Amino acid sequence: MLGIVAGALLLAVGIAALGAAQNARGTAQAAADLGAIAGATALRDGFDPCGTAGAAVVRNGATVASCEVLGGGVVRVVATRAAAGPVGEFGGALGQARATARAGPREKGMTWNPDGS
Repeated sequence: MLGIVAGALLLAVGIAALGAAQNARGTAQAAADLGAIAGATALRDGFDPCGTAGAAVVRNGATVASCEVLGGGVVRVVATRAAAGPVGEFGGALGQARATARAGPREKGMTWNPDGS
């Protein structure tokens, strides 16, 4: 009986860790997306793109790992966020979730078809 309870507890902790990691990944991706959009808009308007992108990333709960201004008005942002352990401060960190986003004008030759073809 004790083995079954221990197995169920281990399974619950594993599922909680997976949920915490997925939450951190989603937050990092949203922050990277918004940071890239903010940076590309700032670049277009003549402001500091990486400073603006960094502020947007931080406001959305992540840390900027890198920011690059690519050619043609494109900004690429990499954001990270720590994934906390399933039992809060006592569980330790699971690692860093990392996400990349780019924003700016489309590359020449790229087409968009609304029906997906």
